Amino acid sequence: MKTDLSSKIKLEQIPKRYFSPQDEVELATLTQREKVYTKIFETASEGSEYLADAMVKYINRALESKNKCFLALDSAKSLDETYAALIRMYNENKVNFSNVYVYQLCEFLPQEEGAPSTLSRLHEIFLDHVNVKKEHIRTFNLKEAKENIYSSCKAYEQYFAGSGAIDITLCEIGPSGNLAFNGPGTPATKTCRLVHLDDEMRKSISEEYNNDNVPATGITVGIANILSSKHILTTAWGENKAKIIQETVEDIPNSNVPASFLQGHSNAVVVVDLPAAEYLTRIAHPWKVTSCDWNDKLIRRAIVWLCHKTGKPILKLTDRDFQDAGLSELIALYGSAYNVNIKIFNDLQHTITGWPGGKPNADDTYRPERALPYPKKVLIFSPHPDDDVISMGGTLKRLVDQGHDVHVAYQTSGNIAVGDEDMMRYVMLMDNIANRFGFNTPEFANMSVDIHDYVNNKKSGDPDSEDIRFLKTKIRQGEARIACHYVGVKPENVHFLNLPFYETGTIKKGNLTEKDMRVVKDLIEDIKPHEIFVAGDLADPHGTHKVCTDAVFAAIDEVKDDEWMKDCKIWMYRGAWAEWEIDHIEMAVPISPEELRIKRNSILKHQSQMENAPFLGNDDRLFWQRAEDRNRATAKLYHDLGLASYEAIEAFVEYHPIRE
Repeated sequence: MKTDLSSKIKLEQIPKRYFSPQDEVELATLTQREKVYTKIFETASEGSEYLADAMVKYINRALESKNKCFLALDSAKSLDETYAALIRMYNENKVNFSNVYVYQLCEFLPQEEGAPSTLSRLHEIFLDHVNVKKEHIRTFNLKEAKENIYSSCKAYEQYFAGSGAIDITLCEIGPSGNLAFNGPGTPATKTCRLVHLDDEMRKSISEEYNNDNVPATGITVGIANILSSKHILTTAWGENKAKIIQETVEDIPNSNVPASFLQGHSNAVVVVDLPAAEYLTRIAHPWKVTSCDWNDKLIRRAIVWLCHKTGKPILKLTDRDFQDAGLSELIALYGSAYNVNIKIFNDLQHTITGWPGGKPNADDTYRPERALPYPKKVLIFSPHPDDDVISMGGTLKRLVDQGHDVHVAYQTSGNIAVGDEDMMRYVMLMDNIANRFGFNTPEFANMSVDIHDYVNNKKSGDPDSEDIRFLKTKIRQGEARIACHYVGVKPENVHFLNLPFYETGTIKKGNLTEKDMRVVKDLIEDIKPHEIFVAGDLADPHGTHKVCTDAVFAAIDEVKDDEWMKDCKIWMYRGAWAEWEIDHIEMAVPISPEELRIKRNSILKHQSQMENAPFLGNDDRLFWQRAEDRNRATAKLYHDLGLASYEAIEAFVEYHPIRE
C-alpha cells in the first residue's frame, strides 16, 4: 500500500529542476534571492532523513576531533521523524551518543502538574531511546524562585556558552517565525531569559501537546545563543509554513520574523518540503531567476501575476508590460502579448462550469467534466463531518439538483472537535426527558452519573471516556445527516467510515494503515462512482485531512486499473484553510447569492462547530465565514482578470492516479 501519495500533488505541479537542480551553476541561479542555504525535498520524510544524516555527520566529526559533542535540541512535533531516524541510525551503530551533551532550548514555566514539558517530550521521542548519559543532559533550573529567574537564566547561558560553543542546534521554525520561544519582536541580540508566550504560540503548543494547560510564560535561550552554534539545522513542513519560510529565507532580516536572523549565520540550513517552499521565488515565480520550461500552467501563473502587478485584466496586457516584467520569453514564444492573452483567457474561461457533473446533451469539448454518462454516481469524501459543505457545499447542492446520484462519505467521526459543554447539553436533555420517554432505567441513570462525574473531574489532556466519545460521535453524525438532508442527499447515501487511525480519543492520531485503506476501498468498489471528490487540503494543522487524502489515494491506487475506473474522474477540493492557486484550477463552479445562502445554512447545521471551531490558528472567523470569504475572493480574482463576475466560486483540481 502506498501511504503518502498526497505528497505527489505538489510534485506534479512543480518541475523538479526548480527545487532539485542538477548542478551548482543552476542551483546558484535559482537561489539568488535566498539569503540562507535552503534544501527543498519532495516530502517531509525525505527532509527528515536528510536532517538525521547531517546530524550524524556533524556529531561524528565533533567526536573525532575533540571526543565530545554539544547539541541544543528542540522538541517540536515537526522533528519527530528526524529523531526516529536518529534512533534507527543509533541502533545500526552509525552514531554513539555516550559522549554527546544535550542542552535544552526552552521550557515552560511554571512546571505545574498537568502542564506540558519540552524536556519530557524530548525524553519521550529521543533521549530515552539512545545512550545519552543522564549527567550529560543540561536543563533549566525550574525550582528557582521568581525573583532569581534572571540570575538563573544568566547561569544557564554561561553553561550553554561554556561548552566552547554548541556544535549543532536542531530546531523548528515556528508558525510565527519563532525559534524556540523567541517570538515576533525578538531582536538578534537577545539571550537566555523569561518570556511571555503569546496567544498564537500557546494555541499551537496546546494542539501539539494535546494539553490546554499551557503556561503563559517560559524560559528560552535567545537568538544570540542560537546563532552562536557552529551549525544550525532548522525545519518547517506544510503549506501553513510557506509564507513564514519565504520571509525567513528571502526578506530582509527583522525582529518580526526571528528566524530571518538565520541569514547572518554561515552554517545555517533551512530544510523544507515542497508545500512549505511554495512561496520561494524559484517555486512561485521562477521566471524572475531563470529561463523557464514554459507549460500551460506556468504561463497561466505568470499572466495572473502580471495582471496583479499591472492592475490590468488579461486582455489589456501589452508587449511592453511583458518586457518590463521580464517575460519577454513569452512574447518570443507566441509572437505577441495578444496571442498569449487570448490563450490564457480562453484557458481560464474553459474552467468555469455551472454543471460540475457534466451537462447532458451538450458539447463537452471545452468543459472540465464530461456530458456522459448522465446521471453520474458521485462519491464525495469528507475528512470530518462538515468538510463537504464547508469546502464544496454549493457544488454538492448543484450535483444533487442536477439529478446525479450523490453519496457522501465521512471518513472520521470528528468527535474530538465536540466540546464537553456541547455534549453535556444533550446529556442534560436526556436526563430531563428520560421519564417521559421511558428510558429512565438504573443503567441509564448510572451512565449519566458517570458522564457528569467524568466531565466535572476531567483534567486538561485527559482522553474522553468511551461513552463520551460515542456521544460526541453521534452528535456529529446527526449534524451531518441534517446538513445532507438540507441539500437533498438521500439518507441511504450518507456513509460514516470511522477510519481506525482517528479513533484514539485524543488529538494525537495514529498512522494510516491497511485497515483504513480497506474501508475506503470497499466503499469505492461498492459504489463504482463516475466522479470522486476528495479533500486536497494539506494545510490542515492537525494533519487529519492529509491522512484522509492519503487513504483515498491509496485505495484509488489499488483499483486504478479496474475497467470501471477508466470512466471515473477524481476532483480535489480545498478545505477552510486555503484555495487552489489559480494556475492549477481546472474546474471553477460559480455560486449564486441564493446558493451561497444555502451553503451557509448547511454549514450552520453543524451546531457543535459554531461557537468555537478549533484549530483556526490566530484567525477568529468561523468556518462559514472563512468559506464565504474564500469563495468570494476566488470569484473576485476571476473578475479582476477580466472574466465574468460571480457572487462566489468553488474551485477544483483534477487528480490523476500515480503510474510508475
